[in-house]
Amino acid sequence: MLEAPILIQAQSKKNSLVSAIFIFGDSTADPGNNNYISTPFKSNFSPYGKDFLNHVPTGRFTNGMLANDFIARYVGVKEYVPPYLDQSLSIEELKTGVSFASAGTGFDPLTPKISTVISLSKQIEYFKEYQEKMEAAIGKEQTQNLIKESLFIISAGTNDFVVNYNTLPIRSKSYTLSTYTDFLLQHVQFFLQKLVDQGARRIGMVGLPPMGCLPIVITLHSDNAFSKRNCIEFYSSIARDYNSKLQNKLNDMQIKFANLGSRFAYLDIYGPLMDMIVGHKYGEYSLILMCGIREESGHRLIFCR
Repeated sequence: MLEAPILIQAQSKKNSLVSAIFIFGDSTADPGNNNYISTPFKSNFSPYGKDFLNHVPTGRFTNGMLANDFIARYVGVKEYVPPYLDQSLSIEELKTGVSFASAGTGFDPLTPKISTVISLSKQIEYFKEYQEKMEAAIGKEQTQNLIKESLFIISAGTNDFVVNYNTLPIRSKSYTLSTYTDFLLQHVQFFLQKLVDQGARRIGMVGLPPMGCLPIVITLHSDNAFSKRNCIEFYSSIARDYNSKLQNKLNDMQIKFANLGSRFAYLDIYGPLMDMIVGHKYGEYSLILMCGIREESGHRLIFCR
């Protein structure tokens, strides 16, 4: 199992830990790409953004910043991670990273079709397009070095279970819950392979949250959605099983691509959220990331140089 990273100190932009940050995934990572496509999955209206800069709704599915914005600040790359589909972005803005994420998407190719959003495979195509733009602006060698020293974060999977498998009678006719989880993880592997092929070396994979505690899940599946707002354990158990298998998958890929200098990290979101949900004071939860891996006392530790 990949263990938690060793905490690092925030860096200034002049001494950044990474050259750029690139984000792929769903609404947990979409800063506004869905504003530029035809889909009902948008959040460019109030009260979204009420705690953001100038209280402006940007397309982020939150009242303020996304976790990726905090991470970008933490590693000293930029203040906010912008959506790639914003055509007004300058080369300098593109150079430090963008998000290709699209709310409503998932690893199952059927999931983005349900919501008419950007698939993970299309996000990879956009990343290739991004590289072509950068090569034209700064040259191929500098672009390759930029990508090599960048941080990649992927956050998706919830919609595959909540919107797709457990809502529509399509995948459940062909897959058991266990085999569907394996099906998704196969697509995760394909996706990570494509990122590595495109030059990605530092990759962080976010696990699933306690899905049974999502308001939409409680509303749809509670015995009485008005009076009983407890988490639905069945959905949270799905997330735990998926996360366990995901960590094994990342360990396998770490071994497979070690010769390339690739570093894979499992980023736990389930634990911190459950801690807050059950009423524990989580304290100063630092946003931490992977920059390297080493062995200590038989354990594989992720660390930042």
